[in-house]
Amino acid sequence: MKIIASIFLLLGFFFILVAAIGVMRLPDFYTRLHASGKSETLGMLLSFIGLALYEGMTLTSIKLMFIVLFILLANPIGTHIICREAYRCGLKPWMRKGD
Repeated sequence: MKIIASIFLLLGFFFILVAAIGVMRLPDFYTRLHASGKSETLGMLLSFIGLALYEGMTLTSIKLMFIVLFILLANPIGTHIICREAYRCGLKPWMRKGD
């Protein structure tokens, strides 16, 4: 079980790293928000599932699963709200030169 937990933790680390690189490399607010919203959510979910598997069936793992549920619901909603408000405030999406 600890090997499976380690795999989940490593996958979570990978997706969080991809989200961080995406935030640094992508050209504008919307694409950065997309990278952080998708990859970070998946990375956090995988990390918490790995921690729950490592812990075993205890009260702590049940609490970790509630955190997973909260992240699964809150991160996409928060990302959508931030993106919508940025658009309403007049922040224009990035376009390639010549488009």
